[in-house]
Amino acid sequence: MTDDQTTPMRPFNASLPMALLRARESAMRLFRPMLADHDLTEQQWRVLRALTALDDSDEAPDAGALAARTFLLAPSLSRILTNLQDRELIERHPHETDNRRSLVQLTESGRDLVRSIAPESEELYSVIESSFGTDRLRRLLHELDELARVDFLPDEQAAEEATASNE
Repeated sequence: MTDDQTTPMRPFNASLPMALLRARESAMRLFRPMLADHDLTEQQWRVLRALTALDDSDEAPDAGALAARTFLLAPSLSRILTNLQDRELIERHPHETDNRRSLVQLTESGRDLVRSIAPESEELYSVIESSFGTDRLRRLLHELDELARVDFLPDEQAAEEATASNE
């Protein structure tokens, strides 16, 4: 007897978290070789891309804001930032008024690396668009953005989870 016959829950292949993971894995299989060619992990690239996406008018984020933006846990982000700083791709500066915080920004070498990878990344997006469809991809990204904006948890529970994930 299988579990789905005794446990009242949707089929495994209809699980939203699993569908999102399958889609992520499918896309990342395309990007991983490119990142490996540049000696970058997925998480390191995520940090570099997040820092690249800042406007010139934006203040450099602190590690906490960067962790939230990249969906990386603080200990993992700390190791990633140390690696990227050792490679002179980012620099950290103390916050003006709070010495416990450090602000993170790309170095010129970091910007150059992202600029050199950008055409390769866009070629891979072209592969996705030609296979999946440009309009479908645009709609999917829009729908995923909308899903991410839905507040599924009551305020109290969301605050508890945010506190727990920052510890």
